[in-house]
Amino acid sequence: MIDILQAMSIQAENRTNENYSYYPLFADLHGKKVVVVGGGRVAERKVLPLAFAGGRVLLVSPELTENIRRMADQGIIAIREREFQPHDLEDAWLVVSATDHEETQRQVVAEADRRRIFCNVVDIPDQCSFIVPSMVRRGDLCIAISTAGRSPAVAKRLRREMEEAYPLIWGIYLQLLGKLREFILASSSDADEKKRLCTALAEPDILKWLTEDDWESIATWAESVCGHGAGDTVEGVRSNA
Repeated sequence: MIDILQAMSIQAENRTNENYSYYPLFADLHGKKVVVVGGGRVAERKVLPLAFAGGRVLLVSPELTENIRRMADQGIIAIREREFQPHDLEDAWLVVSATDHEETQRQVVAEADRRRIFCNVVDIPDQCSFIVPSMVRRGDLCIAISTAGRSPAVAKRLRREMEEAYPLIWGIYLQLLGKLREFILASSSDADEKKRLCTALAEPDILKWLTEDDWESIATWAESVCGHGAGDTVEGVRSNA
C-alpha cells in the first residue's frame, strides 16, 4: 500500500519526466457537442463511436467520403464542408483531429487548448490531451485497452484476444442482469436484501445457460432467487434478444 507521502513523491516526479500514464476515463457524451476535423476514412472510423455514445457530432472538412455524406443525410452527424475555423469549437466538449494536414492539426490543438477542450490528434499522442484506447464492445460491456501510446500493435493484439474471450452473448448477458437488477430494486425495500440479491446476479451459470439458449433454466433460477415475477422479466429480455 502506498502512503500519502509516497503518492505525493510519485506525483511530483511524474510532473517532471515522461514516465507518466494516462488517467482512464469513460466519458458521458450524451447531448454534448463533439467536433471531428477531417473527412477521410480515419474520420469515418472516429465518428461512429462518438455518435453511438450520444454525442452531437459536427464534422468539419472540405472533402467528405460517401459514407460521411450518408451519415449526414441520415441526420447522424452535422457537417460543415469547408476548412476548419476556430469558432467551430464553440460550446464543444471535445474535438478529434483526424486530418493529416499539419497546419490544420496545429490550429485545432491551439484552439482546443485555448478553450480548455479535450483534444485528440489521431496517431500523435504527444499532441493529445486524451487518447482513444483500443476497445471491445459487447452491448453495454466496454473493455478499453491502452499501452499509453507505447505500442498500438500490442493494444490491437490484446483487443483481438478480448474479442475471443468475450463473445457477443455478453451483450445479452448484461442486458438481462440489468433488467433483473431493476426488478430487484423495485420489488425490495430492504437495503441489505437488495445488495445480497444484486450480488447473486453474478451467478456464472447464467452465461452458460445463455450460450446454450436455455432460457427456461434462467427463468427458473430468476424466480427462485429474485422472487415472483422475475421470470416475466427474463421472458421480456428473451423476446427482444
